[in-house]
Amino acid sequence: MSLDEKEKTQVRLVFLGAAGVGKTALIRRFLQDTFETKYRRTVEELHSKEYEVGGAKVTIEIMDTSGSYSFPAMRKLSIQSSDACALVYAIDDPESLEAVRSLRDEILEVKEDKSAPIVVVGNKADREDGRRVSSGDVLSTVELDWNSRFLEASAKENENVLEVFRELLQQARLPSRLSPALWRRRETLPAGAGPRPPMSKTNSCAVS
Repeated sequence: MSLDEKEKTQVRLVFLGAAGVGKTALIRRFLQDTFETKYRRTVEELHSKEYEVGGAKVTIEIMDTSGSYSFPAMRKLSIQSSDACALVYAIDDPESLEAVRSLRDEILEVKEDKSAPIVVVGNKADREDGRRVSSGDVLSTVELDWNSRFLEASAKENENVLEVFRELLQQARLPSRLSPALWRRRETLPAGAGPRPPMSKTNSCAVS
């Protein structure tokens, strides 16, 4: 069996975007089903979750990156190690969409691949009254010009968060047999079951 035919047992999803657009909130909503209103600056955090499917273990790693762009070398390493990237902006912040455009250019340069797996996420869809970015314009650019996937979501209201991760895993070509089991496990978590254990996370910093 060739390497291409072997099913992946590990996949890394990397979240990129300007500061304050809700990258951490989307990840927290997916892993813990919680939402924290207080903003906390992220430098770089790696979350890891293991699933068992048909006797095989599959590890999903989620890299939460800094939006301050103070660490270009770390960001480049994150992109290099990614199987799929989520580019997140806020629908009430046009400048954050410009950051997404720049980040896409960087991904294509680092990956040397014009069809790198990318999902663009317009977060904070609950702020419709303050919308300053047209979803139609972004959809046209992302899906027609960039040939990537686009979704709007709200970490606060838990809208489309699962769909964001489902799309990322599809882009990363995770084994198709994992997807149903993964979503069953996520969607059957008991509602109101009280505090969940904290996310497993480690600060990741490569030193060469």
